[in-house]
Amino acid sequence: MTKIVRVGVTFPPKLLKDLDETIEEMGYESRSKAIQDAVTSFVTEQRLLRKQNGKKAGVLVMVYDHDVKGLEDELIEAQHHHRNIINSVLHVHLSDKECLEAVAVKGEAEDIRKLAQELATRKGVKQVRSTIVSS
Repeated sequence: MTKIVRVGVTFPPKLLKDLDETIEEMGYESRSKAIQDAVTSFVTEQRLLRKQNGKKAGVLVMVYDHDVKGLEDELIEAQHHHRNIINSVLHVHLSDKECLEAVAVKGEAEDIRKLAQELATRKGVKQVRSTIVSS
């Protein structure tokens, strides 16, 4: 039998509400199972991204809160730092607070991975999704 480890996680109230609604709609029996599935997807996506080698192309899709002080400047700085792999950026206003950016990339997989991690770990960035293909 696999040992289970209990951990505590904090959520913003709206995210927890959205999680609970999604769990109910999908028919999950517990939050724990839903969170385990979400973490499994995250770990799988990150492992796949880390295994990429050589020249690749793809899109990094990011959602962020533009009200977080200094975040937009940090994101622009990161994009300038990685301009050798960024081909284009599409900016979309989702709401009064949220923006989406689709960053088209082409270059070494390691450089794309570094950019994705740099963007994802910024305070105010809600999520980054990577779709990487061979170039």
